[in-house]
Amino acid sequence: MTDVRSLLAERLAAVRGRIAGAARRAGRDPAAVTLVAVTKTVTPAVAAVVFELGAADLGEGRPQELWKKAAALPAARWHLVGHLQRNKLDRTVPLAALIHSVDSERLLAALDDFGRKRGTPVPVLLEVNCSREAAKGGLRPEDLPALADTLPARSGVEVRGLMTMAAYADDPEAARPTFAELRQLRDRLRGVTGLPLPELSMGMSGDFEVGVEEGATLVRVGTTLFEGLPALE
Repeated sequence: MTDVRSLLAERLAAVRGRIAGAARRAGRDPAAVTLVAVTKTVTPAVAAVVFELGAADLGEGRPQELWKKAAALPAARWHLVGHLQRNKLDRTVPLAALIHSVDSERLLAALDDFGRKRGTPVPVLLEVNCSREAAKGGLRPEDLPALADTLPARSGVEVRGLMTMAAYADDPEAARPTFAELRQLRDRLRGVTGLPLPELSMGMSGDFEVGVEEGATLVRVGTTLFEGLPALE
């Protein structure tokens, strides 16, 4: 446990330092960027350690894992960063502070219905496939204008912004056009809908500094924090 705690404390401090440096380079306040520690490769016990070290926002890729870890660690702010099937809304939505991965109009409509029925809007981000990779999910950038017309009337969801994933590359700079496009899409969507859309979720272990430089307010970091840690059940 001591090894895991000390290693995680070191890694967390290093990631926070890199976020702060990227924010300063872009003339931004580091406090405007939230680190989401993505715990999908680790046990609930490891997730509990990183939470105790001050990472209050934790992310999961699969609803079933979110259910399990949120039960073990209900005080964390849980983010769903992976695909959400419509048949898992009932169990997932009440546990998630933010759903990053609304990747289709059908899912958005289902979440809107869910939020209307419960009387509280569901906080969501629209996932946009700015890298245009066939293997990735998400809305196409060209789908957003038509979708924008419907957003102000959707009282069952609170659309807080957009999310994307860059294509894998050895050079983090390769992600910059993808992240810049997401920011531009968000800015245009703001103008059309009148919604504040404060959040941009972009940047993972390999490219989160570029994400911050391009305006990310949420970065999703898993590998850099958790890879190779000693086992902890």
